[in-house]
Amino acid sequence: MNNYKLTIQYDGGRYQGWQRLGNSDNTIQGKIESVLTEMAGEPIEIFGCSRTDSGVHALAQIANFKMGGNSTESEVMNYLNRYLPQDISIVEVELVPERFHARYNAKDKTYLYKIWNEQYTNPFMRKYSMHVEETLNIPSMKEACQYFIGTHDFTSYSNAKSKKKSMVREIYTIEIEEIAGFLEIRVRGNGFLYNMVRKIVGTLIEVGLGEIVAAKIPSILESKERVQTGRMADPAGLYLENVDF
Repeated sequence: MNNYKLTIQYDGGRYQGWQRLGNSDNTIQGKIESVLTEMAGEPIEIFGCSRTDSGVHALAQIANFKMGGNSTESEVMNYLNRYLPQDISIVEVELVPERFHARYNAKDKTYLYKIWNEQYTNPFMRKYSMHVEETLNIPSMKEACQYFIGTHDFTSYSNAKSKKKSMVREIYTIEIEEIAGFLEIRVRGNGFLYNMVRKIVGTLIEVGLGEIVAAKIPSILESKERVQTGRMADPAGLYLENVDF
């Protein structure tokens, strides 16, 4: 039984997220499993490192699956890319040790969020970024980032669908970069709760618009009340960018 590691890119715009759903086959996991099951001639289950939300994209989602036979990495890669929809691409297949698990072996993850911060919409990126037409105060947003760094209980920044026993996560870095009309926000941490990154970005946007002050963030975290957080950033601007093992 071989254990294969996949590096996957996808446009999540038309999918109901990564995780397979019992009442729908319109998920990234479901599409890939369907193709692999055809290839193997038996049910195949894949394990992803991150359960990206509905509409969220990935530049480097990592998954693994086990399959009998002697298929090479290139054979698996060619078969998947031949039969998967064009908005899902397998960019690398690697044979890994039997005990490798994409979810449990991941040490940290980086999410990228793109904001188009110009008065008028960008027609070419409207499905891949969030449009904020008001000028954002970048220094204030960078100040706000510092309050999220470290180990915190992120209950306030989760969603009611979160079923994790522990809401404690560690954020290593949050970086904001201005690039030709875009703000690129990178959040790196040891793990993320459902909707956590989008809610953090939503708070940063509120700070950038002057709707709240950065110094309010510690009290929001300490409250552990989801109603304390305001807007949630659109899924279109979010990308799973990197996973380290």
